[in-house]
Amino acid sequence: MFQCTGYAAEAPDKPLAPFTFSRRDPGPTDVAIEILYCGVCHSDLHTVRGEWEGSLYPSLPGHEIVGRVTAVGAEVTRFKVGDMAAVGCMVDSCRNCESCGEGLEQYCENGFTGTYNSPDTISGGHTYGGYSSHIVVTEHFVLHLPENLDPAAAAPLLCAGVTTWSPLRHWGAGPGKSVGVVGLGGLGHMAVKLAKALGAHVVLFTTSASKVEDAKRLGADEVVLSTDADAMGKRYASLDLIIDAVAAQHDINAYLNLLKRDATLVQVGAPEKPLATGVFNLIFKRRNFAGSLIGGIAETQEMLDFCGKNNITADIEIIPIDKIEEAYARMLKSDIKYRFVIDMASLPKAA
Repeated sequence: MFQCTGYAAEAPDKPLAPFTFSRRDPGPTDVAIEILYCGVCHSDLHTVRGEWEGSLYPSLPGHEIVGRVTAVGAEVTRFKVGDMAAVGCMVDSCRNCESCGEGLEQYCENGFTGTYNSPDTISGGHTYGGYSSHIVVTEHFVLHLPENLDPAAAAPLLCAGVTTWSPLRHWGAGPGKSVGVVGLGGLGHMAVKLAKALGAHVVLFTTSASKVEDAKRLGADEVVLSTDADAMGKRYASLDLIIDAVAAQHDINAYLNLLKRDATLVQVGAPEKPLATGVFNLIFKRRNFAGSLIGGIAETQEMLDFCGKNNITADIEIIPIDKIEEAYARMLKSDIKYRFVIDMASLPKAA
């Protein structure tokens, strides 16, 4: 075991603060990584504040991790000391079930091990995430980062990127397809960039007129204010796919109406309460209302490679670790374009 420093919350009503803990020494198939940057995901805030059932404390979040390899186990073949590496939302799964066999570890039938807030099947206790100095992960769950990508701006690709990439690929976004994106936040801005790079016609839906020009800058071909009934009406039954990235309560039926026959709306934002769905919006055009969870390891690497070839990263604001509570407050007000990333060089050497 070796000592690490990080930032953790001791309880849902406590702020994140310096925290000292131990990581396991690298085993034969492990990769040890010095963390350079870690993205800030809304899931981090939900978990730390105990807003989702099952938060474990001390809670040390972070699953958009980019760093440099410091040690590898004797059986590791894909990484060497000094390599840049990345870790996303998972650090293990059963690797034996049907889903794992298909490279869809996020749907592991025995439950994947989250990068944080999951039972640690190797070291005991529960997993600690990327708001920390180092991490040790089995090689299968470590990803290669394209050399041409800025490591800080690439960090959010490990969650926001693959969460939108996976449904875009699964439902066939590409040339000749019209893809709607609902919400221009951390997830939504990545959906716009990726759908456009895949060759789709991209329509961004937002409640904020101030985001119109920014959406076009990011690659949207059209921007529709969802508060404008006439503009929404003109889009009736016109879209092949919609990626809904809104994590707050909203009228899902307004967007289901925009789907063509047999088209699909995929929910990737996670509102706290159920969304009321009008069945007639589905049955009259055989529409589909689906969900999608992050991405498997193979498709995460596919996404990173695609971003490397197309020079795609997130729009970010870099913060020191001691500004994390301020960042959470701003995130709740949507006062960020479009993802916070922590510079881990700002982490105290000891708690």
